[in-house]
Amino acid sequence: MPITLYGIKNCDTMKKARDWLDAKGVAYQFHDYKVSGIDRDRLSAWVDALGWEIVLNRAGTTFKKLPDEARQGIDRDRAIALMLEQPSMIKRPVLDRDGTLTVGFKPEIYGTLF
Repeated sequence: MPITLYGIKNCDTMKKARDWLDAKGVAYQFHDYKVSGIDRDRLSAWVDALGWEIVLNRAGTTFKKLPDEARQGIDRDRAIALMLEQPSMIKRPVLDRDGTLTVGFKPEIYGTLF
């Protein structure tokens, strides 16, 4: 089963997820969307599967730094546009286990997956 972990290398939550996977011997590919970007089709598929409210990181500093008008009236298309413009607005990590997606990291949840 191919496993890809999407996120940003220097994010603390990403480090915890990577450390957990490494400690358990789980083989995965890491995709840093700050370096490699994220394509619209993949991001749209995540939003369709999970909802933009789950995928968009509204608690992060990048989102909070947006002007008030940019944070108002967000819908699916606007959320995708924001995340494509600034991938750090994508919640992380996104774990893709052969098409099954998990957003965020909690050791107890990862423990049920592997």
